[in-house]
Amino acid sequence: MRHLLHVLIALCILSSANSALADDVVYAPGSRIGLVPLIGLTPAKTFPGFETADQRVKVIVAELPVTAFRDVENVAKSNVADPRGQKPQGLETASGQGYFIVEAAKNGDDNVRRYSMVISGGTFSGYVAAQVPENVGKIYSDEAVRKMFATVALRKDVPVEEQLGLLPFKLSELSSFKLIRTLAPGAVILLSDAEAENDIDSKAFMIISPIGSVPERPDDRDRFARDIAATIPNLREGRITMSESMRINGSPGFETRIDGTNTRTNTPVTVVQWLVFGSGKTAMRLIGSTPRDGWSEAFSRFRAVRDGIRPR
Repeated sequence: MRHLLHVLIALCILSSANSALADDVVYAPGSRIGLVPLIGLTPAKTFPGFETADQRVKVIVAELPVTAFRDVENVAKSNVADPRGQKPQGLETASGQGYFIVEAAKNGDDNVRRYSMVISGGTFSGYVAAQVPENVGKIYSDEAVRKMFATVALRKDVPVEEQLGLLPFKLSELSSFKLIRTLAPGAVILLSDAEAENDIDSKAFMIISPIGSVPERPDDRDRFARDIAATIPNLREGRITMSESMRINGSPGFETRIDGTNTRTNTPVTVVQWLVFGSGKTAMRLIGSTPRDGWSEAFSRFRAVRDGIRPR
C-alpha cells in the first residue's frame, strides 16, 4: 500500500509539472508558426499569436526573411561580445535548432521579462516573442516560457480555407493560382503561379489588400491611382499606359496599367492595379503582375479573381 501511495504521489507531481502546457501544438491563425501554449494562453484576436484573458501576457509570432535566422546564428556562433551583454543561446525545438534570448525590460511603469527566438523555416525564418509582467513570473517563469518555446513547430503551408476565412472579404475565385499565401494574416493575400516563394517574381501573381486614406472625391482618384501605382514594389522604369475610372462589381473603381521591368528578374512585365472604392476613405487594392509575353492570358485570370471578390 505504501509503495502504491508513493507511485500515485509521483504521478501527481509529474502531472502538475506538465499541466502548465496544453496538450497539442496550436498554430496562430493564418500562420505557419505554432507552439504548445502555456495554460491560460489562447489565440489572440487582434494579432498573430496568443494572449491571456487580461491581455497582459502576450506571445507574438511572425515570419521573417530567410536571412534573419542566418544573421542571428552567426552572432550566436561568433566570439564577439554583445555590448548589451545579450547573446542568443541555442535552444532545440520541435522544428530544429532555434536561438533564444531573455531580457529584463520596461513596459510603461511595469517591469517585464521579454523572450524572443528565431528558427529556420527553410524558405523563411520563424520568429516568436513573448512579454510577461514581472508580477506573474511565478506562473510564467523563465523555465516555463523556455519549455513553451521548445515546442515551437513550423508547418509547410497554411490551409487555403484557413487563410481565406481570415480575410475581411470573400475571395470566391482563385483562377488556378498554385501558391496562396497571406502576407499579413487577415489583411493581405498573395496568389501566384510559382511553386516556390523564391520564384514568385518570374510568374504571374496578384496581391490583394484593403487600404485606407483614399480620396472621397472622384476628381482626386486619378492622381491618387497614379501616385499609389508608383509604390508597387520590385518595379523599375514603370510607364503608365492606361489609367481610367470604371465600375467594378457595381462600385466606383479605377484601373491603371503599367509596363516596366521587374527588379528581381530583370525581365519586362505588365502590371495592372485596380482600386475598388468603398465607404468612407477605404478601398480594395488589387495588383496583378505577369511577364509581358503572358499578359493576355494572365489578365483574364486577374479579372476573374477581381470579379469574384465579395464583402463579408
